[in-house]
Amino acid sequence: MSTVNLSQTAVWDTADKYLRHIVEEEDYGDYIIPMTVLRRLECILEPTKEVVRAKVKELKGQNRSEEMIAWEVGNIEGHDVPFYNASQHSLVSIAEVDSDVHDTLVEYIAGFSPNIRDIWDAFEFEDRMKKLDDAGRLLAVVKHFAKIDMSQEALSDHQMGDLFEDVMYRSFNKKGKAAGNFYTPRDAIRLMVDILFASDDVGLTSAGASRTVYDPTAGTGGMLLVAERALKELNPDIEVNMAGQELMAMSYAIGKADLLIQGGDADAIKKGDTLLEDLYADDQFEYILSNPPFGGDWSLQLNSVKEQAKEPGSRFSHGLPSKTDGQMLFLAHVASKLMPAGPNGSGGRGAVVSNGSPLFTSGKGPDGIRAYLLNNDLVDAIIQLPTEMFYGTGISTYIWILDTNKEDHRKGFIQLIDASEQWELLGKSMGFKRRVIGDAGRKRILEEYEGFANTETSRIMTAEDFTFRDVKVTKQARLRVEVTEQAKQAVLTAKGAKPVHADILEECKDSTHNALPEALKVAAARRGEKMPVSVIDVAQAAVGVSDEAAEPSVDRKGKPVLDKSFTMTERIALSEDVDEHMEREVLPFAPDVTWDEKDSKIIYEIPFKRIFYKPEQPRELAEIDVDVANVMGRLAEKFAEVRE
Repeated sequence: MSTVNLSQTAVWDTADKYLRHIVEEEDYGDYIIPMTVLRRLECILEPTKEVVRAKVKELKGQNRSEEMIAWEVGNIEGHDVPFYNASQHSLVSIAEVDSDVHDTLVEYIAGFSPNIRDIWDAFEFEDRMKKLDDAGRLLAVVKHFAKIDMSQEALSDHQMGDLFEDVMYRSFNKKGKAAGNFYTPRDAIRLMVDILFASDDVGLTSAGASRTVYDPTAGTGGMLLVAERALKELNPDIEVNMAGQELMAMSYAIGKADLLIQGGDADAIKKGDTLLEDLYADDQFEYILSNPPFGGDWSLQLNSVKEQAKEPGSRFSHGLPSKTDGQMLFLAHVASKLMPAGPNGSGGRGAVVSNGSPLFTSGKGPDGIRAYLLNNDLVDAIIQLPTEMFYGTGISTYIWILDTNKEDHRKGFIQLIDASEQWELLGKSMGFKRRVIGDAGRKRILEEYEGFANTETSRIMTAEDFTFRDVKVTKQARLRVEVTEQAKQAVLTAKGAKPVHADILEECKDSTHNALPEALKVAAARRGEKMPVSVIDVAQAAVGVSDEAAEPSVDRKGKPVLDKSFTMTERIALSEDVDEHMEREVLPFAPDVTWDEKDSKIIYEIPFKRIFYKPEQPRELAEIDVDVANVMGRLAEKFAEVRE
């Protein structure tokens, strides 16, 4: 068994040996993860520990600032990491004592440099270790981890990354669907990374290449690390500068710790609410990956977001979605953080995971965001993933690929890819996750993307295809005349009406609706009266009763009378002629309708599922009859058994 596999086994043995019956099974990772981080960090620091301790003691005696201490320590030969621990303790030394284990461990943690101290608070390390101490298990856990060699000689950064991913996977597997709050499946991330890098393969492999990668919803840092690893595989010498922001304390701690134990920058992930405050406000990035919460309520950030939206050209100025679903705020944010187009094809590319609502959710706000993205040619592709891909939900999910500087042949176009069938069954379900995109599926999706052609699972569209006119469709009423007492009373309320006008209306009860205006005039003239137009209009409206056998109705001016009971709006893509659409889709079924394109309302929608919809051929009746007969036969057999 390899060193990394032995270490993985040893780390997780903690659960069976020491945590069982003390800690809830779903919480095993909350104890194992911080201890794994602690052991890796102290192994990294071990070669220079005594030199660093002496230097820190000296500088503190000189009342030097924390910033100066960090700078001086960073210049110590052989100390190549941006953190330190000035404590005399270690897990090895603590394991050799039988008393005050908890207090000594807390003192040890306090010895870490200020730039990483916050991860222990986020881990709730002190409280969790106290629980183990009260149960008499803490010393055993410390001794267990003290024996695991996590030095860089035993485990390279890459191998340690594999070990930590295994620990996180096992931990979140215990949490089931709740894992979705912390962890994005690696198969989804790898697909996002492959697509993002697909149009930059030459630049990535060139000498002196460098790239910036950002995740505004960093979670446990998985997207940043997978992106970095992929870039390093393409070019071992590439410089990767990572940045992330995360709100949830536990996720932040794990993400920051994961970067540290793999040799990353301690300050790469910042803690904070991205919607409230962009902690990278002055920065834009070449690559952005994000898996924001689906249907995330942003009521708490409402006032702040609204204030930000008031500034023209700001990240939220294009529109605000419903406060019960903030996904589109992150889409808008990612678009604002992409490096703008520059010479030699430079720019920014982003990949954002969402459910279906950003495609079609109605409202001025979502419409405004879609309009901004589409009209500025920022949407490169949208990929539908298989269902049951994520831990917290089994619904359809999509990856939006944004690009500020598309390849020439992709400019002005949006590619839709239906990858819903590119999955393999997961060996063991994890929450809602039962499917995984394997290497073959990921390769197939990438080929579809790079092929950029209309196929069974790919469509090349334009912004006009997703820009629709909501055209109001009206229908001419067919009315007969029905003179009632109520109608007569209505006539008497008209301007210029006389009591005699009610009698005149009664005389015209056999008239057709269209002929009624003239009939009223003639009848009034016979009585030596006049029939004001105001009275005619009220009378014609009051006596009209729907009758499909009647001719299409017009008013006294010959204008069509609309059927008030008929309401219909036809949504027509801007890329399609309105009249041709109506003749094809509406008139064959409603030949007497009319419309006016000038009254249409412009909206933006991406009807993904409709575009890929395949009607299923109904089963033959004979086949259905056979199935029914079989079912009835089995029921009859069961009834016979009951009678016996």
